[in-house]
Amino acid sequence: MIDLRRVFTHVEHIHHEFGPRAETPLVRGAIGAVLTNPFAGRYEPDILPMMALLDPVGLDMARRLHAAMEVPLERISSYGKGAIVGAAGELEHGALWHVPGGYAMRELLGWKGDRVAYTQGKGEAKTGQPGNGLSIVPSTKKVGPPGAALDVPLTNINASYVRGQFDAIEV
Repeated sequence: MIDLRRVFTHVEHIHHEFGPRAETPLVRGAIGAVLTNPFAGRYEPDILPMMALLDPVGLDMARRLHAAMEVPLERISSYGKGAIVGAAGELEHGALWHVPGGYAMRELLGWKGDRVAYTQGKGEAKTGQPGNGLSIVPSTKKVGPPGAALDVPLTNINASYVRGQFDAIEV
């Protein structure tokens, strides 16, 4: 049911923005995938099974982005996710990406929680060490035409309210 049409990555190395040159540049990256929407143009009463089918896509994308960024996992300090649904789809189709996209990044960064329990509202208290992706992954979604852009919010991987790391990356 998953028809992966295209994958792209974007990586930038920020040496400075007006201030002094950073000893180690900030590396920011984004990855995107274009998938065929099997629900486009029609109503589907139960889209939830699609979420599990997206799990391997999420894990693959998280691994690909990490490889493209060429930084140790310990240097990744913020994350975010988003979805653009084509005009023949529903906004809710983009919501299917929340769990597969978010938990894939958290797990890559070392989060040790129970994904199934969390998706059923039965998650345990936050556990783990710093760098384990304890924070919820911020997200956005929209319905858009071909070529639409999305500002994906980025926040700290362990503490969502670290204002110094409120950011966004355009995809």
